[in-house]
Amino acid sequence: MKQHDQSQKNELKSAARSLSEALLSLESANEVKQFLEDLCTPAEIEAMVDRWRVAQLVDQGYSYRDIREMTEVSVTTIGRVARFMEHGTGGYRAALDRLEKKPS
Repeated sequence: MKQHDQSQKNELKSAARSLSEALLSLESANEVKQFLEDLCTPAEIEAMVDRWRVAQLVDQGYSYRDIREMTEVSVTTIGRVARFMEHGTGGYRAALDRLEKKPS
């Protein structure tokens, strides 16, 4: 990660909030997909998709070994996702819970 002074850190916080608000302003899954394709490289999108898939499988109770075989994601990434699901800020849990409650 880059090193930033306090002023730069404040600017980054503001920019991160603006990004969050931009995502929240989008009205459909397709709009979010288009935004992410403009914002991120294909590799960055693939990494996020992998992590989201791992989060869903961890939530469903699959073992790390099974998840590794199903996704080809590294055990390190699987462990990182699981750790953030347990001790992170709650973002994975909020999204998983909301999607579970959403009518199909």
